[in-house]
Amino acid sequence: MAAVRVAKKNLSINPLKSSAPMGASLAYLGVDGAVPLLHGSQGCTSFALTLAVRHFKEDMPLQTTAIDEVATVLGGADNLEEALINLTKRMKPRFVGIATTALVETRGEDFVADLKNILARRAELADVKIVLASTPDFAGALEDGWSRAVTAMIEGLVIPGDRRGTPLRQINVLPGVHLTAGDIEELREIIAAFGFTAIVLPDVSGSLDGHVNDAYSGPTSGGTRLGDIAEMGRAMHTIAIGHHMRAPAEALQGLTGVPTTLFAGLTGLAPVDSLITLLSHLSGQPVPASVKRRRSQLLDVMLDGHFHFGDRRIAIAADPDLLHTLALFFGGMGAEVVAAVASTGNSPALADIPCDEVIVGDLADFEQAAAANDAELLVTHAHGRQAAERLGLPLFRVGFPIFDRIGAQHRCTIGYRGTRDLIAEVANLFIAVRPEKRPEDFTHVLAPMRGTDTHATPATR
Repeated sequence: MAAVRVAKKNLSINPLKSSAPMGASLAYLGVDGAVPLLHGSQGCTSFALTLAVRHFKEDMPLQTTAIDEVATVLGGADNLEEALINLTKRMKPRFVGIATTALVETRGEDFVADLKNILARRAELADVKIVLASTPDFAGALEDGWSRAVTAMIEGLVIPGDRRGTPLRQINVLPGVHLTAGDIEELREIIAAFGFTAIVLPDVSGSLDGHVNDAYSGPTSGGTRLGDIAEMGRAMHTIAIGHHMRAPAEALQGLTGVPTTLFAGLTGLAPVDSLITLLSHLSGQPVPASVKRRRSQLLDVMLDGHFHFGDRRIAIAADPDLLHTLALFFGGMGAEVVAAVASTGNSPALADIPCDEVIVGDLADFEQAAAANDAELLVTHAHGRQAAERLGLPLFRVGFPIFDRIGAQHRCTIGYRGTRDLIAEVANLFIAVRPEKRPEDFTHVLAPMRGTDTHATPATR
């Protein structure tokens, strides 16, 4: 059990975490026909927009209420109303997800009542689904914003009541923010192998998977359909991934009565075995041969790869659930997590990380801990590249943002197949940085052998 220590200093150097409004925006982008609206200043939206565009290499329909100095003093309700009217007329979204950025919280505005009054008097907003989540950037990080936005969507869009009298062969999936579009596609295929349809909320595999549309679309194209969100109460079961998805899962279960199973992660043999067991039980079917084949492949690559992981010293910095998942993965392959840094201390997952100490801090703390503990590999997002260069260590990029590589949204690290590919990717990185052996490196071994071999001829030597 790890001891959790919060770094005490007056500033953040090379921040590890992304803000809660950023996490909420990503969640809203997983809904079809959506436009995220950040209720705050233009600068707050600009930072979030820049990170999202650089990570996904796509344009993003993030909008802002553009609160200025005057609105900060007098209140931002008028800005919120004007923004909703303008973007509804110009972009024609089916869904608007509002995330606050701290200005309205700091001022103490009743933004929930403001929105209610706006919707009551503006008939032109009647055909647009609108939800609001309070996500001040001084409270929490990416995981917290994502969780609050998903909870707001469940409470605002799902039809309440126990409707399982006519259950569908449907599984609700509440993925954590650390799951990529590739992860969600893999999970959907696993669920489909047992005869179920997966309703994923949010579904970034449809909207942020890097596809080219036939025509331009202002709002998101792809993602969870509003009609499917409304019908989540008719599912047989809900699967949530990550501790930060506990609150949305509890909200959905309380609203609809659909039972829930929460997985801390789905990377590694044991967690995936648990998922497969659950799906087999729910479906009443044996595990398909295709799934068993994937498991067999994972076992084989675990045997092949464990030589390259054994006793390796790993330093990881990430959001809590991703940090927990990766730490268990490396520990399970025989490596040692010698430095663990989390973006926030808001998760119970931190105490279960196989490391003596978990630091809640930034990438400066990460670099210092990695150097002090003789780490051999750094694992974090793209902002860790400077630390890797200074320490002369390889960097394995994970999480958000990854802006100096392409295809981050397609990487799959869950399920049997994703775990298999993750083992191979990390093992190949270890192999690539290992010094190449040359013949002259063995002269100190061959010389004594030549001196004692009296029967060997010059030709045989």
